[in-house]
Amino acid sequence: MEGIEALFPKEVLDMVNSNSGDSGPLNLNIVAHKDVSSSWVQEEGRFVTRKSKSYQDSKAVSEDRNQNKLGNEESGDDKIDDGAIKQVVEGKDDGATKSETRATEVANSVSSWKRDSDSDNSDALVRLMRDQLIMARAYANIAQGQAHYDLVRDLKLQIKEHTSIVGDANVDAELPAGAEDKMKIMSELLAEAREKHYDNSIMVKKLRAMLQSTEDNARMLKKQSTFLSQLAAKTVPKGLHCFSMRLTVEYYMLSSAEQRFENEGRLEDPSLYHYALFSDNILAAAVVVNSTVHNAKDSSKHVFHIVTDKLNFGAMKMWFLANPPGAAAIEVQNVDDFKWLNSSYCPVLKQLESASMKDYYFKADQTNPLAAGTSNLKYRNPKYLSMLNHLRFYLPEVFPKLDKIVFLDDDIVVQKDLTPLWEINLNGNVNGAVETCGASFHRFDKYLNFSNPLIAENFDPNACGWAYGMNVFDLKQWKKQDITGIYHRWQSLNEDRTLWKLGTLPPGLITFYKLTQPLEKSWHVLGLGYNPAIEESEIETASVIHWNGNMKPWLEIGMAQFRPYWSKYVKYNHPYLQQCNINE
Repeated sequence: MEGIEALFPKEVLDMVNSNSGDSGPLNLNIVAHKDVSSSWVQEEGRFVTRKSKSYQDSKAVSEDRNQNKLGNEESGDDKIDDGAIKQVVEGKDDGATKSETRATEVANSVSSWKRDSDSDNSDALVRLMRDQLIMARAYANIAQGQAHYDLVRDLKLQIKEHTSIVGDANVDAELPAGAEDKMKIMSELLAEAREKHYDNSIMVKKLRAMLQSTEDNARMLKKQSTFLSQLAAKTVPKGLHCFSMRLTVEYYMLSSAEQRFENEGRLEDPSLYHYALFSDNILAAAVVVNSTVHNAKDSSKHVFHIVTDKLNFGAMKMWFLANPPGAAAIEVQNVDDFKWLNSSYCPVLKQLESASMKDYYFKADQTNPLAAGTSNLKYRNPKYLSMLNHLRFYLPEVFPKLDKIVFLDDDIVVQKDLTPLWEINLNGNVNGAVETCGASFHRFDKYLNFSNPLIAENFDPNACGWAYGMNVFDLKQWKKQDITGIYHRWQSLNEDRTLWKLGTLPPGLITFYKLTQPLEKSWHVLGLGYNPAIEESEIETASVIHWNGNMKPWLEIGMAQFRPYWSKYVKYNHPYLQQCNINE
């Protein structure tokens, strides 16, 4: 859908884009080999018409089996047996002389479309057959208007045959046997249509209409795809819901003594390596913890602080009580127990109480999102109402006795020991993160509204963006520079959402502006949730890989080539996972 022109052969596009006045007769011959968009070229000379023996034989059988008039042609054509065409293509004739004659005709004149001998393309035949389908549909429409009903019927028959053969094939190896012979028969029919010498301007108009229709369909499909992917990404799969409910029931059957973790004495020791993880996804949190512990050189020095919501608190705690992370220490907290996190202190909570924000999320008569477009779809997601998403701006309040902490998202996998992160010199900065900007993308102007004077006067539009997901935070410097206060000030200024759209990255970029230390890129590789082109070598050498984007590894829409990096840390043999049909 990124390039509709790829759906049309180059000669068609050249004809559509040319002036009909000086185009001359419609000519499908490709002028030069270098101009060919696929690995197929036409032989010099003319197409063979219906005088060809192979075409006449196939047409005769078609006529015998389909005597319906044009008004009933669609139902009649569906019943036409392609056995005769197949027989002709395979050379089944009454005598050796006829077979030899027909073979000579096919070799010398029938196949006006032939494989380019210099081409190695594995999809060359598929592309040519799709090109033929486009031309056949255009000719059929024009022939209908010119009352050439025999040609219309034959074109529709071959279109049906071709469509069935090509199907969803992407490479030649996926085509059934005899596909190239079917292509030769179609070439004869296209030759017959071309010899009608239809007015060139009519053909141009028809191709333009087809191109416009294809573009319109592509735009609509793209909108639908965006909407459905957002929906799939934000909907809790049935298996995960089942998993959480079973764990919750199990947790509340424990005694108060059984609901406590061991090693709680290490939770506030600043000499250990502490991780903050804010999530309502038990399975995802388990993978983060399992992968970190598995790759740690000494897991006894690692401490995990998980904060979840009231609904998943029991389930999250039960999982790690039943599956402790080796020698590492762990705690699970409920965000609703943070009484200091209220609307009088937190601007986001205060803004969520406003009528405009409630209308934005909950107004029943909002315009249909597909009709209105998809540019703001992800920003209307209820996840932005959750304080778990904004808790990252309150790390010193959540962990008052810690000096440094590593923040991890729940859609990451740790592949190496993260202990060296605590040895990195942040040079007085508060945040250590991997930058995500390239030559002209993922810079501040992508996230912030620089048409607003407040933004334009305080920030550089070319400043480099960075990513949440694996961040080192110096909590001493945080307190010293009043980072939470900076966040509160800017969040209050954005009450009308004119400085940036909803989310945590834009206010993060603002809050830690000129206070972020770039980390080496191999610490954190992003894009596994939307970019299928990430190199395997880049993934293999990364310390942390991140499924940012909609295609999370626990969802069916997740990309299959990346899922093994995540699934190898899931205990699929656990009874609860099996009972809830969560499989690899």
